[in-house]
Amino acid sequence: MTYQIRKAAVLGSGVMGSGIAAHLANIGIPVLLLDIVPPKLGADDEAKGLTVEDPRFRNKFAATALEKLLKQKPAPLTTKRNLSLITPGNFEDDLERLSEVDWIIEVVVENLDIKKSLYEKVESVIKPGTIVTSNTSGISIEAMAEGRSEDFQKHFLGTHFFNPPRYLKLLEIIPTQKTSPEVIDFMTEFGENRLGKGVVIAKDTPNFIGNRIGTYGLQVTLHEMLERGYSIGEIDSITGTLIGRPKSATFRTLDVVGLDTYQHVAKNVYDQTTGEEQRIFDLPEVVVKMVEKGWIGAKAKQGFYKKEGREILELDLNTMEYGPAQKMKAPSIEMAKQQKGLANKVKTLVYAKDRAGEILWNTLLPSMLYAAELHGEIADDIVAIDNGMKWGFGWTQGPFEIWDAIGVGKSVDRLKEEGKEIPSFVQSLLDKGYQTFYKEEDGELYYFDGTDYQKVQVNEREINLKSYKKKHGVIKKNSGASLIDLGDGIALLEFHSQSNAIGLDITQMINFAIDEVEQNYKGLVIGNQGKNFCVGANLGMILMEAQDDNIFELDYVVRSFQSAMMRIKYSSKPVVAAPFQMTLGGGAEVCLPAAHIQASSETYMGLVEVGVGLIPGGGGNVNLYQKHLKGLPNGVPIDYQNVANKVFESIAMAKVSASADEARENNFLDFADGISFNPDHLIYDAKQAALSLYEAGYVAPKKAKVPVTGDSGYATLLLAAEGMHLSGFISDHDLKIAKKLAYVISGGKIPFGTLVDEEYLLDLEREAFLSLVAEPKSQQRMQHMLVKGKPLRN
Repeated sequence: MTYQIRKAAVLGSGVMGSGIAAHLANIGIPVLLLDIVPPKLGADDEAKGLTVEDPRFRNKFAATALEKLLKQKPAPLTTKRNLSLITPGNFEDDLERLSEVDWIIEVVVENLDIKKSLYEKVESVIKPGTIVTSNTSGISIEAMAEGRSEDFQKHFLGTHFFNPPRYLKLLEIIPTQKTSPEVIDFMTEFGENRLGKGVVIAKDTPNFIGNRIGTYGLQVTLHEMLERGYSIGEIDSITGTLIGRPKSATFRTLDVVGLDTYQHVAKNVYDQTTGEEQRIFDLPEVVVKMVEKGWIGAKAKQGFYKKEGREILELDLNTMEYGPAQKMKAPSIEMAKQQKGLANKVKTLVYAKDRAGEILWNTLLPSMLYAAELHGEIADDIVAIDNGMKWGFGWTQGPFEIWDAIGVGKSVDRLKEEGKEIPSFVQSLLDKGYQTFYKEEDGELYYFDGTDYQKVQVNEREINLKSYKKKHGVIKKNSGASLIDLGDGIALLEFHSQSNAIGLDITQMINFAIDEVEQNYKGLVIGNQGKNFCVGANLGMILMEAQDDNIFELDYVVRSFQSAMMRIKYSSKPVVAAPFQMTLGGGAEVCLPAAHIQASSETYMGLVEVGVGLIPGGGGNVNLYQKHLKGLPNGVPIDYQNVANKVFESIAMAKVSASADEARENNFLDFADGISFNPDHLIYDAKQAALSLYEAGYVAPKKAKVPVTGDSGYATLLLAAEGMHLSGFISDHDLKIAKKLAYVISGGKIPFGTLVDEEYLLDLEREAFLSLVAEPKSQQRMQHMLVKGKPLRN
């Protein structure tokens, strides 16, 4: 049977249900969101004159959930327009509409009897072959399927999303014994290729993979902290980014999750285990007291931490009073910070003979032993376990990758000295003479399966540039970028300077790449796999040259960058930009002239130079203006002033899109540009886009004159800026920047509607940029950004 998901339904409109519905809407799937009918009319319903028969009352829970989607932060929707794809309803009036959908996701209360009762009703109305899944975080999938028909059970499985669904990558797929292999394969492919998730196949065990191991680690940390007298702040100061975990570390994470939710997750495993394992999952009495007091974390504005004014206070679990947050002080922390690479940092800390080393050894190693004991029970291989922790909990390394980093043999020797029992899975690795759970050969990654090494299977759309370069090498590289042969006639230009900041080294590689591709390739992709695509130009270099009054050098740098951007634009072979995450300033300027943009769904794009006292200097002004013009329908009279106003506002207000969808609404992307929902597939998708353009007979755009608004348009933009200045919204220096920007966008003091060359506008842009670079207040803004990492308003 061929499966296809054209329409879906979500049953349950709580935070998780509505979040899943939003994620489906983000990828363009219409969703029916159903919930129970409210038990009775509320005072607000009566005030509106509603009756119990009124659909507005009967659909109240689902409709209210949709309203909340527009207010939640971080935003569940990539654009507010996606809300129109979600239709609210209720279980009594709309159940028969489930016959219209291809996939039903149940997200109701975590109660087995309630879920089974709902499935009975669902089965009575759905068509054969409908895929039904549960988002349960721990109830047995097998138990939920009991009593249902053969067809229902064949198409039933668990699909456990992590909250918030838009942002957290992990999707645990939990089949039953009777789930069709074709359904498992289809949902895995759909999860990766359409939903953009990292999919792991989990077994039907308590809390599956992520929550089982993650909760165990949190519990071990709680018990150790209480037993050994560490403070909450001390633990968080060493269990966050220092060891490759999220910034929220341990207790800030628990505050965000909510201690009430955490208590439920921990109890679920406690109730289904015995012995020492059960003891670990027993919530400490002090945490139970916190829940009873309502101190459950961020949603109660009080948990392990509480904010008073600007100060963050931590809870003393002995006195139950709040005091200033503390940080751990230990020699190994400073030593670790000086180490290069996460593996060396963790290794330094774990084996240290101080307070930091003690707590990390006593918390990390038990979690790793636990993961090894569960190998084969919760998942078939270590790859699923490691990926589950990385994608669901934001760990940089999974437990087996951490073990490789600190040395399996060395750690096992110490564990044996301490009388710890070593899992047979780990001992079998060492007995075979192997030292690591993973190994790399010829650019391919292999994992230990208990007997020998097996190749890690990856989706064909996933291109790992680090491994790819090891296997295939590079065409040419310098300090800022590398040119790589991606195969099939497509080359890739990868930025790898510090923070991917653009300097002369990257500019030179852009020119080399265009030359090479025009002669020997079908197309070029500009992309990388750093933390962000590019957060702009090398600000430190610009400030240094400006403070030295070296304007001639800066003029050369800006001219070179402008020229490189024009080469991207007019290349005879298609250039595809593949932005993701922060794509700011010069990063956005690299994308705007490309023949095609293939953006990750999570792309935050904007021209933000005014924040450092400048305006775009790499063609960003003219290219964004032209992108706006390109997006207008043919044959419709163009209001050039309206276009100029929008471009001016976008740049002057340093607007940054909150998604690729918003970037499209802001005209940084047009409707021919693409969006990839799985970030791991971005390079592959961009490569396919470049090939498609070439095979369609790509012809470079012809240089054309640009219509500008001239002096009257300049006056209009100036009026808006001066109004903001008079109202106190912008400073004197902001007004000076705005005047320069308005002059560039309007094309200067020439008649409205004049057609000018791009070079003319680039000259205006460069002159304005260089004049602002020389301004002391702009230099202060640049200095502040470099030191503080945030804009200065002066």
